[in-house]
Amino acid sequence: FVIKHVVLEHDANGRGTVTFERLNEDTPVVEPLELSPAALERIKSSWQALQFLESETDYQSSKQFPHLGTMKIGVRRGERKRVAEFNWTNNEAASTLVNEYRKAADQAILIFDISIARENQPLNAPKLMEAMESLLKRNALSDPRQLLKLLQEISTDEHIPLIARNHALRLIKKIQK
Repeated sequence: FVIKHVVLEHDANGRGTVTFERLNEDTPVVEPLELSPAALERIKSSWQALQFLESETDYQSSKQFPHLGTMKIGVRRGERKRVAEFNWTNNEAASTLVNEYRKAADQAILIFDISIARENQPLNAPKLMEAMESLLKRNALSDPRQLLKLLQEISTDEHIPLIARNHALRLIKKIQK
């Protein structure tokens, strides 16, 4: 695993930050996060299904899967605050919520990696386009439509290898279907 720790924080409008740490790096990366209205709606409906602040439910299943890592979900509303921690859950709403946040984190980290490649390592762009396509095929991105502007910019960026620019055009067509 390249990423060892991820924290997503956002307000009621879906704006916030994603903070992540890479292996063998001392400084965490903090990037802006903006959840799309569709992703925010899916997240809000999961929170509502959990009735998280009103509940004392323990989401940890009876089986432990520590190799999957520990997930923490939390809400703060005024003076009220609650955090739940688990490594595996059988609760469908909690699982859906964690998956939505994972998709948002993966998308934000991918955008960060692409921006670094565009500035400093353009030869990494083809590999990143393949990674994006893989995430797209697995439905592992929060909202692929948010990537259309970035892909359009990549497709015309002369600093990026032609193979990556062409791949960006193919991804645009896939997303627009």
